[in-house]
Amino acid sequence: MTSRTDGVTAFRRRLWLFALAGVVALVTALITLPDEADAHGAAMVPGSRTWLCYQDGLRANGQIIPYNPACAAAVNQGGQQPLYDWYSVLRSDANGRTSGFIPDGQICGAGTTKYAAYNAARTDWPLTHLTSGANIQWRFSNWAHHPGRFDLYVTRNGWNPNAPLAWSDLERFNTVTNPPQSGPPGALNYYYWNAQLPSGKSGRHIIFVHWIRSDSQENFYSCSDVTFDGGNGQVTGVGPNGTTPPVTPTANPTVTPTVPPTVTPTVTPTVTPTVPPDPASCTATVTATTTWSDGFQGAVTIRNTGTSPINNWYVQWTQPAGVTISQSWNGTHMQSGTTAMIHAAAWNGTLAPGASANAGFLATGSGSPSFTNISCG
Repeated sequence: MTSRTDGVTAFRRRLWLFALAGVVALVTALITLPDEADAHGAAMVPGSRTWLCYQDGLRANGQIIPYNPACAAAVNQGGQQPLYDWYSVLRSDANGRTSGFIPDGQICGAGTTKYAAYNAARTDWPLTHLTSGANIQWRFSNWAHHPGRFDLYVTRNGWNPNAPLAWSDLERFNTVTNPPQSGPPGALNYYYWNAQLPSGKSGRHIIFVHWIRSDSQENFYSCSDVTFDGGNGQVTGVGPNGTTPPVTPTANPTVTPTVPPTVTPTVTPTVTPTVPPDPASCTATVTATTTWSDGFQGAVTIRNTGTSPINNWYVQWTQPAGVTISQSWNGTHMQSGTTAMIHAAAWNGTLAPGASANAGFLATGSGSPSFTNISCG
């Protein structure tokens, strides 16, 4: 019991110190994941709309109350949960598709209802300041690791930032496959690679990153608002004075623009499959099996209801504020605020059609928890 109390006290102390310093605390309870756990992530440098709005709004009490007006409007429209899930702007059935799959004007939100507010065409989103033609170190969250390809796009010259983003506004300038990681999945670790920014750019633009998972149909869609004004990776529009830098460091963001890009882009059109494979389908439950005054034991189940195997399954849910997962079995757990997740272990990661898997966990902070927004894949 003492170890549980000490863990909660240490967690609260870290969150308070990060908030006092004017940066964001990403609340995690991490165990190293298997190499190909199900995917979650978003651009961190240059920061995506959801990542920077998450940093802008997170307060010491765990609530998200943005300072930035665009972020505040998005939370007013879609609630706080999309920012607690800043790493999950995804489509599980994308299979590499772009134009013709996600409609124009819905690109930044991946054509979903949950992230629809982040499609808004406005000029007061958090902004990263860059230099056209410079090399930067790109960073993309590896909240959960998987193999795949990153395609980088930028808006064309003459693009109107006050108009909804269309696929015809974007041109691809870089591609990289399976880049290295700064550390194990979760927390604030990330994939990284060096690549040259497009030349001949000035003023406001959007950099769009399409993350195409190679072992699943799941894809991620990420919009970062930038301005090519000779900047060095500085971020504005975050925090109470609009100039608070992101918690992600920007060390070594640029080198001399005359250095050729590390990764030579190969620009080829995205192929839209005529008949996409059958998407994974599943059902899941999360329940408290045993409770006590300041904690409980939870049970997680997942069943493959589709016609294809599910590889590296996961179950995600929302739980009450103040609940902290301390231990899990038959899977590995992750947590960000009130959002929690269990991924498959290395030995039980594949679910055949009709098959089920079970996992469990211990948590502190509530003796009578409820679980909502349960999803799986």
